[in-house]
Amino acid sequence: MDAIQTSTPGANRLKKNTLGTAAVTFLVVSAAAPLTAVAGGVPLAMLLGNGAGIPGTFLLVTAILLIFAVGYVAMARHIRNAGAFYAYTAQGLGGALGGAAALIAILAYNAMQIGVFGMFGAATSGLLASLGLTLPWWVYTFIGIAAVGVLGYRRVDFSAKLLTVLVVLEYAVVLVIDAGILLKGGDSGLTASPFTAPAFFSGSPAIGILFCFAAFIGFEATTIYSEEAREPHRTVPRATYISVLIIGLFYMLTSWLMVMGEGADKLGDSLKGLADPTTFLFVLAERYVGSWIVTLMQVLFVTSLFAGVLAFHNGVARYIYVAGREKLLPASVGVTHDVFQSPHVGSLVQTAIAMVVVAFFAYAGLDPVLALFSWLTNVATLAIIVLMAMTAFSILVFFRRNPGLESNPFSTTIFPVVSGVILTVLVYFIAVNFGGLAGAEGALAVFLPALVLIAAVIGLLLSLRLKAADPSAYARLGAGQAE
Repeated sequence: MDAIQTSTPGANRLKKNTLGTAAVTFLVVSAAAPLTAVAGGVPLAMLLGNGAGIPGTFLLVTAILLIFAVGYVAMARHIRNAGAFYAYTAQGLGGALGGAAALIAILAYNAMQIGVFGMFGAATSGLLASLGLTLPWWVYTFIGIAAVGVLGYRRVDFSAKLLTVLVVLEYAVVLVIDAGILLKGGDSGLTASPFTAPAFFSGSPAIGILFCFAAFIGFEATTIYSEEAREPHRTVPRATYISVLIIGLFYMLTSWLMVMGEGADKLGDSLKGLADPTTFLFVLAERYVGSWIVTLMQVLFVTSLFAGVLAFHNGVARYIYVAGREKLLPASVGVTHDVFQSPHVGSLVQTAIAMVVVAFFAYAGLDPVLALFSWLTNVATLAIIVLMAMTAFSILVFFRRNPGLESNPFSTTIFPVVSGVILTVLVYFIAVNFGGLAGAEGALAVFLPALVLIAAVIGLLLSLRLKAADPSAYARLGAGQAE
């Protein structure tokens, strides 16, 4: 039994055999926005989390995600559906929870994409202001939304090629900084102290884990492109493992060298002394490489953000398309373009949502980073970890119902249970500490994480409505398309 699928009209499908392992990997790695993570996320993780223990924390999180990936790719061998988390949940835990997962996924990727657009607008505005062109952040954000909308409307392989170039440049500039610190021996020599237990348990390791986990968001998208991949049975598993290892090793190496570059004993005071902790990598770059690289980093920081929003846009468009194709949402959104075979209606819907949300934040005068970026990306992180927890338990149930599909208990039982429990604990911690993590206060600290629950309830109701109206369609939720 190679794939659990169902029939739909042949013309209404994503373009098959479009993406190889490298293309899928770059689509996924770009969503993780490596330069954005190490320049913006890692210093904050060090400051608010467990300081010099962050490299060891990245090692732990990488291990957790690899454990999750074992069951994830095992299920990918049997279900090929651009709905990914939704499809796995529907096939494992049933159509009702599958509907909940679909709406949570649409919320998650929308929130992440639109939130990152806040940072994109602010970063672009700051960069161009230094060159004499001063415009409000939202002007650049709307330009970015339009550009992403055009790319998302067209064939995904064009987006993949663009993202490949941008991601290679991101990695290159950070690796140059890494090499500079490594060759000069850091501030006071190179040691393995950031990987020790005392370093990990210093400060607040729980917050450090959450920041490190958020830096990987997007790695799970390999299965979103399964319907468009060449030899998906091989491409998707390979891309998943390669993505986790590339992202994890890169973060571990770079964060370790950032600690070494400043000195583990000086790190906390140095970060507290900066007016903006996210300038930390830029300070190290100038110190160990030279001032010339700082300007290049500023440009690539903007392109890193653009690569991220484009990758998340592609993910949202496919979730909307699948939800329409499988009748959870109106059938009009579940169609592909006659020429590009892209989920063009889903792309247009996501573009419209982004414009409305950004217009609201701009009109209200809210900060693009402290409000739009911080609030929405934390909602997205919570939602995606909820989806991963649901998926982990779905994998367990799916293989219990289909015992002949896989024989390895680690991929069908042990690793899904272990990762599911860990992810559930993370969901609880984020939910109860959401206000502090996202910088939200009062009712907002309750409302924002509650959006995940609201999305789940809406999805549940939509699936129950489908069950009453079309039981056969309900029974096929998450099954995918026939060849």
